[in-house]
Amino acid sequence: MSNKRLLPTIALHAVMSPLAALWLAPLWLMLVFSTLPENEIFAPVVKLTPGSQFGENLANLNADVNFLNALTNSVGVALIYTVLSVLLTSMAGYAFARYRFFGSGVLFGIVIATLTVPFFVVVIPQYILVAREMQMTNTWAALIVPPLFNSLGVFFMRQNFLSLPQDLLDAARVDGAGEFRIFFKIAFPLVVPALGALGIILFLFSWNNYLWPLLVATDKDMYTAPVALGTLIGLTRVSWGGIMVGAVMLTLPMLVVFLALQRYFVAGITAGAVK
Repeated sequence: MSNKRLLPTIALHAVMSPLAALWLAPLWLMLVFSTLPENEIFAPVVKLTPGSQFGENLANLNADVNFLNALTNSVGVALIYTVLSVLLTSMAGYAFARYRFFGSGVLFGIVIATLTVPFFVVVIPQYILVAREMQMTNTWAALIVPPLFNSLGVFFMRQNFLSLPQDLLDAARVDGAGEFRIFFKIAFPLVVPALGALGIILFLFSWNNYLWPLLVATDKDMYTAPVALGTLIGLTRVSWGGIMVGAVMLTLPMLVVFLALQRYFVAGITAGAVK
């Protein structure tokens, strides 16, 4: 590396390394606190090295809220939601990108306009529809179906499908391929990086979702992990050791997955930047 590039690289690392340490410090403290008894968590001197209480804190957490069952619910709901939502938003994005039909522009404008509507505006009528009219409380369908259509995902996939050469799709039609075959055999494989990025975003959305599962999952056996952790914060007792263990079990897997797949995430985000 030449001196002209070496000095800026050293300066960049000198600036970014403390910022990275500052960002990682709360995660490290969360991991340390999950291994300590509660009297040591609030000790005057903060411990920076892990203890040996993780197993006991996990047992107490599972005894309080059946956290392993809630974690299983979160994994199942997030995986099913991600697969279905990626498929649905991809098909909608492809339709807006490659088909011209009456009112397509207006319809796409409506889809984009929904991005400006806060969830809190629609949560009450959505809850009334799902809970009272459709009687779907305490079911996985209630957790998965209402947030299934993601407007941002439709816009993102439309931009990626617009970057595909139209001649390739037309050649497939000339060869006699049907529209579903063109979509699944040609268009779909060409936007795999974008699908991976969208899948990570949607999985994180479902994994961290708290308000909607709190409303529609009133049975303890249907709790997702964030809701189960929220129940530990009571009026007279807060199980901080259990909360730290639950937070670690919610955070570390997604952190590892993101770090392992970050290059695919970056490639997917930038894939549709140029038409």
